[in-house]
Amino acid sequence: MNNFLHKLFGTTPGQGVQPKEAIAYSVTGIGQNFICTIIGSYLTIFMTDALLFGASDVKIGIVDGAIAVAILMLVTRVFDAFNDPIMGSVVDKTRTKWGKCRPYLKWMAIPIGICTILCFLPVFSAKSVASFAVISVLYIIWSVVYTIADVPYWGLSTCLTNDTTVRGNILTVARLACTVGAGLVTVGVPIVTDAITAKYKYTDSAEHIALIMKDYGVDAEGATAFVGTVIKSMTDANANTLKWAYFIFAVIFVVVAMPMFFYGFKNTKERFTAEGEPPSFVHNIKLLFKNKELLLIVLSGILGGARMVYTYTGGLYFAKYVLKNEGLFGIITLLVVPGGLVASLLVPYLTKKFTKKYTYIFVHLFGGVVMAIMYFVGYDATWKLIVAAIGLILLGIPQGVNNIMTYAMIGDTVDYLEWKTGERGEGICFAMQTLINKIGMAVGAFIGVMSMAIAGINAETGFVESPDALWNVLILSGVISMFACAVPMFFYTVTEKRQREMVAEIAARKSK
Repeated sequence: MNNFLHKLFGTTPGQGVQPKEAIAYSVTGIGQNFICTIIGSYLTIFMTDALLFGASDVKIGIVDGAIAVAILMLVTRVFDAFNDPIMGSVVDKTRTKWGKCRPYLKWMAIPIGICTILCFLPVFSAKSVASFAVISVLYIIWSVVYTIADVPYWGLSTCLTNDTTVRGNILTVARLACTVGAGLVTVGVPIVTDAITAKYKYTDSAEHIALIMKDYGVDAEGATAFVGTVIKSMTDANANTLKWAYFIFAVIFVVVAMPMFFYGFKNTKERFTAEGEPPSFVHNIKLLFKNKELLLIVLSGILGGARMVYTYTGGLYFAKYVLKNEGLFGIITLLVVPGGLVASLLVPYLTKKFTKKYTYIFVHLFGGVVMAIMYFVGYDATWKLIVAAIGLILLGIPQGVNNIMTYAMIGDTVDYLEWKTGERGEGICFAMQTLINKIGMAVGAFIGVMSMAIAGINAETGFVESPDALWNVLILSGVISMFACAVPMFFYTVTEKRQREMVAEIAARKSK
């Protein structure tokens, strides 16, 4: 087994980073994604469907409730994203006996867990402006606390090793582990919530109304008022059940995730960190703008923020309100997994054959074509849904490559920055990766909830005014984003050969 692990990660027995560290790093990624996904995928649903801010009669000030939730998600996550460079600078200033990145895995696990649970407290009142305000504050606090651990976690990969191949292998496994963590939350939660709320689902069909009347022994004369009362009761029960379900899920995933943070802290070692006087924040920002290769990756990530929007809130709304089964959201996300898994396993080969740069470009152009076909085919027939399912499997390829490739390329830009300036700046560089992730989450949540409003979905009754509008928003935004994110990478110049040359030159300078 030990020989297999060394071969998997490309490590050398007794020299440098070891498989035990790579595994511990990946385990932390699973826990981190339990936390990130329960907030990123379900806090929006908690607000629109459990607290009924998505109902047609709710206003937050002068804004419709659903649009207010969309604005909250966008503004908070963009605010959070631009906190990342600040946290990156803090990491670069950190000097402890444990290193500069590892301590945050130890210090921040419990605060993150507490803030996550507080966001889903079942005591919040439905349709209450006060509840909306409190959750908004808690969510902002959560975003800051999470950032304090997220930035150093990804920066740690460059502190474990400066070998681009080994680092790429470690990040490949870590991203697969993160996908597993996110997948367990994404797939499991909607299946359970759909099952436990099935008896409260209401449709306005004559058959359903007749069943309600029959169950309660009501004749036609008193039907209208009575059925209305029963429907209101069902709606309230559905919302209350969802409140408790999301709260219990938050507690479960937090309790499981916290030890994973500590495990990663205890079983890793930092070998490559900056020495000397810690840099100032202003200095770090200047460093950032000297790293033009990194800025190209950041621009690509921002342009690609909507490429996977269907795996966020919008996809769940589509499953719940158009396909009439929110458990199908798990199927939607699972369909992406085979392509993503194959792509992830092929990353080392693709990198060697085509370089990271061209692999990244080609898979996203391919993804744009696939989504364009899905858009023109549509979804309103069984054969069309089969085509869409095949498209989702194929879309796993750019998702799998992107999940690994950007981290590896940012690791290479750390070496580029050291070669160019003599300073590594792991914190500020990997802060850009977390910034990209959060911009993507912000765009995904915003488009998802806005698609709910555009499609005329009433979270209280389940009525959908325009299912086509929901489909168009989710797919077309992905088409544009897939093509757009490939453009900046044509100007990226850090190839694998050039990275190795830079590392060798850095080592030669240090030896003198």
